[in-house]
Amino acid sequence: MIACGALARDILDLAARNAWAVDVHPLPPLLHNRPSMIAVEVERTIDALEGRYDQIGIAYADCGTYGALDEVCARRGLQRLPGLHCYDLYAGPERIQQFFEDEPGTYLLTDFLVASFGRTVIQELGLDRHPELRDTYFAHYTRVVWLATRRTPELTELAERAAAAVGLPLSVVEGRLDRLERAITDVLAPAPLPA
Repeated sequence: MIACGALARDILDLAARNAWAVDVHPLPPLLHNRPSMIAVEVERTIDALEGRYDQIGIAYADCGTYGALDEVCARRGLQRLPGLHCYDLYAGPERIQQFFEDEPGTYLLTDFLVASFGRTVIQELGLDRHPELRDTYFAHYTRVVWLATRRTPELTELAERAAAAVGLPLSVVEGRLDRLERAITDVLAPAPLPA
């Protein structure tokens, strides 16, 4: 399984729980800062893994590739996760759409983003060096919504810190792993034999 690094931990947990015979090859989650590189890196990894496995699955949604990842999957005969982004897998596309309809300025976080916010957002956007940019970057956001699948005291504190760092109120909603589990199961399902 070639996986987005932001999903790797959850996929490994699901693999252990379900006794899936799967190796997870995570790609750097910071590729999301340059989504045009996701399909390129996925294809490089496919090339590196080809011949080592009977089957390769792609644990990415579209993730801002605007169909480039679908083109790679179609050309290589592989399947990726459904949806526009991983948020769809944690909360469902209808629920995500409702968040944005209710409040268009919603900034979403997963457990991964909560745990890595200092690095993936603060450092990568340069807010640690230029805190004055915060209001420019987040000017049109009105709230942070954490899709919490592991609501531990440590992650709760980190989510509160993340929201405070960008000056927005935090809402915590239940995120679920069952959609991700079903999607991974579908990606791992053997391809039907040609007629």
